[in-house]
Amino acid sequence: MGSDAPKQDFVGVVVAAGRSTRFGGPRAKQFLDLAGQTVLERSIAALAAPPSVKGVVVVLAADELEGPRAIDLRDRPDVLAVVAGGRTRADSVRAGLSAFETEPFVLVHDAARPLASFELVEAVIVATRSEGAAIPGLPIPDTVKRLTGAGDGEGPWVGETLTRGALRLAQTPQGARADWLREALEAMSKEGAEVTDESAALERAGHRVAVVPGDAANRKITSAADLEDARRHLAGGETGLRIGSGFDIHRFGEGRRLMLGGIEFPGEQGLEGHSDADVVLHAVMDALLGAAGMGDIGVLFPPEDQQFAGADSRVLARQVAQAVAGKGCRVVNVDLTVLAERPKIRARVPEMRAAIAEAIDVPPDRIGIKATTLERLGSLGRGEGIACQAVALLSRTELP
Repeated sequence: MGSDAPKQDFVGVVVAAGRSTRFGGPRAKQFLDLAGQTVLERSIAALAAPPSVKGVVVVLAADELEGPRAIDLRDRPDVLAVVAGGRTRADSVRAGLSAFETEPFVLVHDAARPLASFELVEAVIVATRSEGAAIPGLPIPDTVKRLTGAGDGEGPWVGETLTRGALRLAQTPQGARADWLREALEAMSKEGAEVTDESAALERAGHRVAVVPGDAANRKITSAADLEDARRHLAGGETGLRIGSGFDIHRFGEGRRLMLGGIEFPGEQGLEGHSDADVVLHAVMDALLGAAGMGDIGVLFPPEDQQFAGADSRVLARQVAQAVAGKGCRVVNVDLTVLAERPKIRARVPEMRAAIAEAIDVPPDRIGIKATTLERLGSLGRGEGIACQAVALLSRTELP
């Protein structure tokens, strides 16, 4: 049996200490509403969604540190710490890095990029583990000119046409070995140099930075028009409701404890499987992912990956719920049917509902659980295993 949770070797740092001077208005853009959540809250959820991310350090302006926004952020389960930023972006990132020590990798993300997809963050994670540092980059569709000017009110003139095939627009999150980034930012501070992103500091320190394909939807919100575009993207022109189904089945195995719906059934024979083989939570996760258009649990938690051997399915379900939230969806309800000759679950249904509800962050009355036998028909009817069917209803956050 492996550990009860997947390896969490990344910490996220969300930089939210800016004043949004380009955006204008009385409030910084990271605190504006974006379909029921703030821009910052959506950026945090997107960064924290992959199972490799232990949590997020949020960097706020110093005068926000004891205010209501900071208090609300500290109550989030995906936030590890809230710290004060500095004068520059690099100073703020250094403050975020100082809030953790043991995790080997970091993801630095703009608070104003609330639509980073789960797949994009995962791609940066994979490349960072492999290469030590990675960023997402978008190709440039237009011809790019470097300008020159003659001065005295003349120009500007075209100085050079650049080869756009070798150019990319850098996005976040940007991943790196935490020790590399700490050393690079410290050296840059001593030199008095300033850079606009983390990869530039790593370049100055002599580290190669890998580039993964960026995502056009992962736009940085810099204007009111950008915010409206993000709202339209989340609304998607849909009815707002998404339905997904899930199914899982496991055979009984020796030497295993039986976990169903996040609780243990002592004295009952357990199920074979790579993780804890909780057939109920596995069906729930597949239903949620299906409704959100995100594949199945094998995509997020590959069965060949040993870090998930014996994993607690409640931990995995929390990661799935966070990933679904990062796609702009909230769970309305889940309905389950357990197919088994044994054990009898009726007496423990309230415990199962509570455990499932806690894992996916909904009230227990949003969880329906039923059980049926197979009337001795087929493998399940012969008592060779347990199966579960699940249906999930999600609501896409609509325009306010």
